[in-house]
Amino acid sequence: MKPSPPPAPQELELKLSLPLADAERLRQQLARVALLSRRTAAQLSLHNIYYDTPDQQLRQQRAVLRLRRVGDDLSPRWLQTFKTGASDTSALSQRGEWESPVDGAALSRPALQATPWSQIDTDGSLFAALAPCFVTAFERTLWLVRRRDGSVVEVALDLGQIEADDKTTPICELELELKAGQPAALFAIAQQIARTVAVLPATMSKAQRGFLLAQGGLNQAHRAQLPRLTQRMPVLQMVQQVLRSALAQFTQNLESLRHSDDPEVVHQARVGWRRFKSALRLFRKFLPLAAPKPSAALQALLDALGELRNMDVARTETLPALADAFTLGQTQRTQAWQAMMTVVTQATDLQRATVRRTLQTPATGASLLAIVQWLEGLSDDEQAAPGPKVLLRPWAKQRMHRLSQQLDAARQVADTAEQWHRVRILAKRLRYGSEHLQDVLPRRRVKQGVQSATDMQDDLGAARDVAQLSALVAKLDLPPYVAEFLRGVALGAGGWVKSSPKKMAPGSGLNT
Repeated sequence: MKPSPPPAPQELELKLSLPLADAERLRQQLARVALLSRRTAAQLSLHNIYYDTPDQQLRQQRAVLRLRRVGDDLSPRWLQTFKTGASDTSALSQRGEWESPVDGAALSRPALQATPWSQIDTDGSLFAALAPCFVTAFERTLWLVRRRDGSVVEVALDLGQIEADDKTTPICELELELKAGQPAALFAIAQQIARTVAVLPATMSKAQRGFLLAQGGLNQAHRAQLPRLTQRMPVLQMVQQVLRSALAQFTQNLESLRHSDDPEVVHQARVGWRRFKSALRLFRKFLPLAAPKPSAALQALLDALGELRNMDVARTETLPALADAFTLGQTQRTQAWQAMMTVVTQATDLQRATVRRTLQTPATGASLLAIVQWLEGLSDDEQAAPGPKVLLRPWAKQRMHRLSQQLDAARQVADTAEQWHRVRILAKRLRYGSEHLQDVLPRRRVKQGVQSATDMQDDLGAARDVAQLSALVAKLDLPPYVAEFLRGVALGAGGWVKSSPKKMAPGSGLNT
């Protein structure tokens, strides 16, 4: 009888990005963290070369291969590392990791013999096609934290940059790696750091960011990446995957927002948070414990994002569509409109700066960390106390049917702006619920639910965007006759909402 193969070495790591990208201030802040200040830190200079095939076969299989030089050119030490199972939906990642010393700055196929490499490269053709894709170069400060409960955590501060061709992007992050003990130790230490240092849960590794940089896709808007569900999946595992996907969409767009002025980034961040809240409501009967409520700091961020989104929409969509109706081809009115647009643009820039400052508030990241810790604990809750036995398909059909009925009922009686707002909220819940459960619902029902809810969202959303002009006028110093024009338009839009025709026939959601 052959002995069982040894278990694959696992790396369990919590990744945190640092919104305050000021190396000296970060070092000062970390020096005030008690659990780090009383420990001696080690310093390393690291240079890494990442490899893949031209069609990125490794990346497609969630694998990473890199060469690392530790130290300087005079006395380098080279390590080859192969990683598998990388995830891009959680700041807490667990993956296989095999690291071997090599002779120099060249990949070694023999060093891969004790790894699962042969499973993806049976004939050596993949190895032969490997080429450098990008490099990372950074200074690492290391602290080894030993806790009284026996857990050991390595805390690494990485400051440097990723380089791909002629493009670069900064590295400014913390990695907490569990060397011994339970994952709770990672969050306990992270929360102690987050009392002093602003952090954000980071779902993308340096490798993932490097590939995006090389392809020109870094810091762009991240849309929903829906998880794959199966009929026999344990219910809390299903809930966890859906919530991870939504929260990752939110935090990835927050990361992009630090560097990008693209209005779509703000929009997708808010979509991610709405999907997260919608999923919490959809699955609440299955949750052993309720999710932590957003702190005042996180709520301030959410409110600031909403305000920024309103201003972005006004600046890029609503106001440009009204320009001709106001200017009427007259020079004086055109100049007044352009002056107004300058004021709106400046106000939007100030609001974007406010959002970025809110990201640098330690309490914001601490609140997000608490949500991530709760979310990652759901799988432990299922092992300790298995949830109810649920047949996912019948439950999903029933839940979406009920939500569709609520939407139809609300739409039939809607007459005020507040009632139409509730219709819009229910339409969002129907759309997000249909998308969350698309793998366990009949395809026809998913298509009906998503399409009907999206159409209603679009109609009511467009009217709401115009109605928001009154709030914009109240906040900005605009020429009187421009302000009066916008108030009139907003008043007309408000009337449209109150008397909006019921465009969807009853039962056009998932009731059929």
